[in-house]
Amino acid sequence: MPSETPTVAQKRQEFHRLHETGCFVIPNPWDVGSARLLQGMGFPALATTSSGLAWSLGRPDNGISLELALAHLAEIVEATEVPVNADFEDAFAQSPDDVARNVRAAVETGVAGLSVEDSTRDGGDPLYAFDDAVERVRAARRAIDDAGGDTVLVARAEGLLVGRTDLDEIVARLRAYAGAGADCVYAPGLRTAADIARVVEAVAPTPLNVLMAWPDDVTVADLAALGVRRISVGGALAQTAWTGFVAAARSLADGRFDGFAATRSGPDLDTFFTDDRGPV
Repeated sequence: MPSETPTVAQKRQEFHRLHETGCFVIPNPWDVGSARLLQGMGFPALATTSSGLAWSLGRPDNGISLELALAHLAEIVEATEVPVNADFEDAFAQSPDDVARNVRAAVETGVAGLSVEDSTRDGGDPLYAFDDAVERVRAARRAIDDAGGDTVLVARAEGLLVGRTDLDEIVARLRAYAGAGADCVYAPGLRTAADIARVVEAVAPTPLNVLMAWPDDVTVADLAALGVRRISVGGALAQTAWTGFVAAARSLADGRFDGFAATRSGPDLDTFFTDDRGPV
């Protein structure tokens, strides 16, 4: 007899449990098919990717609307049985009140977690001022609490991605975000073991998410030993898929068909998507 589909509340409880101890990998699908495949491979939770979604719609990263993002979140949550964390970019808002309103709408899609960035998308002034950034996190926390849910709030310090590489500033922001109610903190761009260990210690006991979206000899076990609680890959899986697509298409444009040599068979994929247990 098939097991019952977990409720939104159960998924959120499980997501909190995953953050309590150990280290887990939370890969980033960009559509229903990739989400179901990753779930079928046994990953305990999934996270959406703003870049992967945008590319699938023929747009650049950060080039989608709030409405598209919310529809995508609802679709992925509905299609899966594991907790889903929303890459909610900058909450598609500037003011704390608007952040709160949009976070409330994201919570209503059934996500088990969501992240809010401190990036302004302004090349001349790429990060919100410290106090403003903290207030935006505090507004997101209030929205989650007022919604009556226990969605995990992830606060992101984007400094390493926008040229603000002072680790002291990044640590100060992450600690302030945790103090404002973030359940997990995230500074995409951390690379060295020394930097990761320093941030883990500085924000403890708040869990740290580390991004691994490039080839590296480091392993999940290595990151777990440093105290990292969860590992995401951002748009890396989507980039990998696009890389294979472009290579095969270039081969085809050159009059050859060898670009199809390493593909999964159609029957394999059909079997998987029939019962989510096919060979992958």
